[in-house]
Amino acid sequence: MIEIVVVLRVEDAVLDFLSVLTDPDPGGGPAAVVLADRGDILRLPAGTPPAERLALLAPYVRPAEEDAASPGPAALADLVRRAADGHSARVWTHSPADNRRSRGRVGRDTAIACAGPADTTGDTAGDTAAPVLTVRHAVGYSPYLQFVSDLDRPLDRERIAAKLDFVNRSAPGLLTTSSPEFMVQTPRIPAAERFFAADPTERERLFALLASLGDEAAAVADPWEFATSPYEARRLDATAAWVRRHCPPGGKPLVEVGACEGALTSRLAADGFCVYATEPNPRFRARLDAAPWDTGTVQVGAEDLAGLAKEGPEGAAYLLIEMLYYGQDLALLDDLPTDLLFLALEPEALETRLRPWLAASAVWRAVEETPLVTPRVEPVCGGRAYLSKRGSVGLALRRTGG
Repeated sequence: MIEIVVVLRVEDAVLDFLSVLTDPDPGGGPAAVVLADRGDILRLPAGTPPAERLALLAPYVRPAEEDAASPGPAALADLVRRAADGHSARVWTHSPADNRRSRGRVGRDTAIACAGPADTTGDTAGDTAAPVLTVRHAVGYSPYLQFVSDLDRPLDRERIAAKLDFVNRSAPGLLTTSSPEFMVQTPRIPAAERFFAADPTERERLFALLASLGDEAAAVADPWEFATSPYEARRLDATAAWVRRHCPPGGKPLVEVGACEGALTSRLAADGFCVYATEPNPRFRARLDAAPWDTGTVQVGAEDLAGLAKEGPEGAAYLLIEMLYYGQDLALLDDLPTDLLFLALEPEALETRLRPWLAASAVWRAVEETPLVTPRVEPVCGGRAYLSKRGSVGLALRRTGG
């Protein structure tokens, strides 16, 4: 049995997989480290003492490189096959929910590569003769999620000392780099290494959950679990009720900006509103457009905030619910063709992002501020992890003089 550790860069193998590399089997079996960004295979022969194994890895430490990336499932399948060299193997890699997307992608792609010639995602893994291999993901540094792990390995003082020595001697530049993808700080040097296995559905949901926008987030349906989360149900129900208090159905349509797959849209339509639901992401928009809306109740558009500010339809109100987190220019709100805005954000973002803008605005005045949902800790991805959801506060704004 050979232990194969697939990582983005060599320091990752020491930070998160030292227990694998220095104690692979009671007999001190062979191990290999696959460096995904360069395609290197570093072989650690059976019987090599831990200090010598780390010495073999040290020359491959490099400065931070922002372009380091996964080569994709097919290339990783070939690298794993070559690393195994005909032996039975276990594979260890990053978490698909690693908040450093370069590592998360390596973890996802490695699992796809080891699942066989075709994974349920539709990705081709490569060699059709390659066996299906067991893959364990490292929990690693996870500032947003707490994981339910399957295997925990506390390190003794000797191995912790070895890990710290490797960082101090071989990777000192990573202690001072300003790159959030590559900086090595205390939370990224775990004293207990934790691992879990994930089936394809769980893996894809974990990968999508940590994506903020774009095709990665849209890779699975309902990535933020609006349909199953009690927290999200309360938030969405409260948001729809809040809109009804200020803007009864029957007038001009509501314009919902960033409607995603229609979790709020469906509630508004059920309340009798006509909704113009916009979603720039084509995959989310396709799901939104495919929903069985009543004819004339919901129209779907592709505009983003800038497009709506330039030539959006006149609306009874514009709804920007939990979507002003991504650096949008708040000055665009002044040009939206409506006299009523509904804005909702988690409390900290409201204080740091919206409050200063509103205090300086000569265009908008607040007519109501209301808590929509209080914080809640919830499981995600079928219970593999859990996280704290921070609550949501709504601001209803009217145009000055409107």
